[in-house]
Amino acid sequence: MPLSGAMLAVSAAGELQQALDFGTGSAKQILSKSMALASGTGAGKADRLFSDRRTLAASGTEDLDLAGVLLDAFGTAITFARIKGLIIAASKDNTNNVLVGAASGSPWAALLNSTGVLTLRPGAFVAVGTGVADATGYAVTATTADLLKIANSGGTTGVTYDIHIIGASA
Repeated sequence: MPLSGAMLAVSAAGELQQALDFGTGSAKQILSKSMALASGTGAGKADRLFSDRRTLAASGTEDLDLAGVLLDAFGTAITFARIKGLIIAASKDNTNNVLVGAASGSPWAALLNSTGVLTLRPGAFVAVGTGVADATGYAVTATTADLLKIANSGGTTGVTYDIHIIGASA
């Protein structure tokens, strides 16, 4: 089934202000990046999409299998060969952090190395996009490099997070 309207965008903006002798000086600073992907598997294309709100129990962990276990919105198993965009957002209502990192076996280490762990404090998010010129994306290798570990940093309460993955099957 074709994928349409695949897009990832992120922006940051702020304005520094300084009182001067005869007025106020200001410097606007803006960084905005976006990518729109056509349907397919090459550069600037994607054909797989996974999106979910998930909850982990206290001290809980899960390995998201990017090759053949996750289900799309219609209940069809998804096999990613390449990840083109990824957003993970921890709920602002969490007490504990959401930890994103490599699984102990068959880790997907294309984004984070096999020992790297990213800490998302309550309300924090991370967004990664490969850009439309990149045909490779972040490679996923079934059975040997396809598990993305998500963990709850604490043992007292559960955590909730949202995840959105855009990728290609080849």
